[in-house]
Order: sequence, then C-alpha cells, then structure tokens
Amino acid sequence: MAKKTPTKKAAPKSLLTKDSLAFLERYINNPSPTGFESGGQKIWLDYLKPYVDDHFVDPYGTTVGVINPSAKYKVVIEAHADEISWFVHYITKEGFIYVRRNGGSDHIIAPSKRVNIHTDKGIVKAIFGWPAIHVRNGKTEVTPSLDNIFLDCGCSSKQEVEKLGVHVGCVITYEDEFMILNDRHFVGRALDNRMGGFMIAEVARLLKESRTKLPFGLYVTNSVQEEVGLRGAEMIVERIRPDIAIVTDVTHDTQTPMMNKIQSGDISCGAGPTLSYGPAVHNTLLKHIVKTAESEKIPFQRAAVSRATGTDTDAFAYGAAGVPSALISLPLRYMHTTVESVHRNDVENVIRLILAAVKGLKAGADMRYFK
Repeated sequence: MAKKTPTKKAAPKSLLTKDSLAFLERYINNPSPTGFESGGQKIWLDYLKPYVDDHFVDPYGTTVGVINPSAKYKVVIEAHADEISWFVHYITKEGFIYVRRNGGSDHIIAPSKRVNIHTDKGIVKAIFGWPAIHVRNGKTEVTPSLDNIFLDCGCSSKQEVEKLGVHVGCVITYEDEFMILNDRHFVGRALDNRMGGFMIAEVARLLKESRTKLPFGLYVTNSVQEEVGLRGAEMIVERIRPDIAIVTDVTHDTQTPMMNKIQSGDISCGAGPTLSYGPAVHNTLLKHIVKTAESEKIPFQRAAVSRATGTDTDAFAYGAAGVPSALISLPLRYMHTTVESVHRNDVENVIRLILAAVKGLKAGADMRYFK
C-alpha cells in the first residue's frame, strides 16, 4: 500500500488587499514629523472614514474614528502617527546647516543621507555631508555626533539658504521610501509607528466588511507626538476617557547582529505579535488577549517591560484616573533608521489579534482586580 504524503496546512488567507497595500505605501512615504503630522493624518483619515460612523480631530492633530459613538462604554485601539525628524538649528555664514533632534533621531546614520527641508515655500532638497575617507585620520577617527553632522543644500552663504525659505525651526525628514524585501519584509522610514496606524485602520475595515455590531463604542485613535514623550496620548485619553485601551507599537527584533538578548529579550520578526508584561499592562486585559491568541491560533511572543512600556500604553494606563490598558507590539528591525523592517505575517497577525480581542470584549466589563 502506497504511503500517503502528509498534506501541508494551508496558510491563512491574506487580510491585506491591493487597496490597503496602496494606502500603506502612500501613508509610509508621506512625511509626518513630530508636531507636524497633519499631512499623514489627513491620508489616514481619508482611508478610515468609510469604515467608521464618526470622527474628530483634537487641537494638536490626534485623529479619532468612532464606531458606535452613542455607546457609553468606550474601547480604544491606538497607535501613534508621528515620526522622528530634525530641526534646522544653526546656519553658518558659508551656508551649512546644523541640526537639532525632533524625537529620537540617530546622528550615527545621518551622513550621506538625502533629506527634505520643509519650508513655507515648499520642499528644499539637502544632504548630510561628511568628509571623504581619504582625508580622515584613521588613528583619530571622528564619529558622527550632534556637534558635527551638517546639511548642505547647495548654497554658498547664509543669505542664499534663507532665500530658499529655510530658517531656524524648519523641520527636516529623510527622503527614503517604502519597499518590500523578498516579498515579505516591509521596509522604510517611519514604520515606527506608521505601521500601527495602518493596522488599526485595517481592524476598522474588517469590522465594517464583516458587518460586526459592537456593543460598545470603538475609538480608533492615531495619536500625535509620541516620540517626544507620549504627549498626544496624554491629551486624547482625557478627551475620550475610555474604559479600555489596546495600544499597538513596535518592539525590537533581537535576531540581527549586535543585538543583546540578555538586555532586550528574545524577539523575532515573523514569530508573531509581542505581548508585554509590566505594571502599566492590565493583567485582566492581557489575559483576555492571550486567551484570544490561543483560541484563534495566532502565534505570539512575550516581553517583560519592567517600569514602563515606553509607549502610549503608559499614557492611557495612568491617564483619566486609570484606564485598563494592554500593548500588542509588532517586532521591528533597525528602529529609528531609514530601513526599519517588519515581517508581513506579523503585520497580519497583529491585525487578527486586535480584531479578535476587540470582538471578544463585553460592554460594561468591570476590570477591577478584586471588589
């Protein structure tokens, strides 16, 4: 009797459509530096509008789509919209530009990068210059720092720079754009945390397309100014005053060279969403998410975050008199570079997990640990 060849288990059908991937690329490529997120927020809201019942924008630009807005019980799913960038800080008489960070921008990667300086007259192109290898002394090699990286926009004087519309305070973003590696790794600048905004928008789309009726109000929230201290989340939690918050952000993949698993844990791109344990993470809500992942057969990883998650989870957990909050993270390589990288399977599984976790919540759930 012939031996039967075991059949392979079919992979789950992709959640992502051509339209959603086109939105993702457009959304990633659009600059949304901290404090100047409006352009990206408009793109995000235009995509989200067909899938929500209402929306609002707060004074600093945090944007919220609402499903079932009349419900008293409120659940938030949240990401942050802003990306790290630079400010024009000092223009020399020769026309070179020194910079100041806007968020956690990495000076080490700056030399030889192309940038856009955003001015009232439009985009001014520039480059981060650096002395050639031929003229550097190997014995006293100087590494990039905030004191020595500089921009060259092709001008020969401060007056010429200023005629282009460049002044102290203009914001600067990198030019790099979205790409896909090996058909499965999404790569680009600002995946931290534009991927989060994309994923919560996809949750809203899937709820709408499945005609799911929620017994509570769902607030799909894209917050500003996370990169400078969770500021947008601190504001919007007081405005919404939700009963529950599920936050999504990125976390470090630790499988690449020079990563330390003892310091940063054992997290891998492609192995599923990462669920965080720490004081800000509400145990009851986390257990609900873990059970959801197990019942839906969604792979997941675990991380210990100690004192703070370092994400908007902290702002929700400790705002509005305390909001039961949990964090679902997307593993990411090369954070705060222009080649941040995530695995497509993880993106889809974060979407699946948030979607299933939301659908499993009950209106009026009392989240207190004991009564």
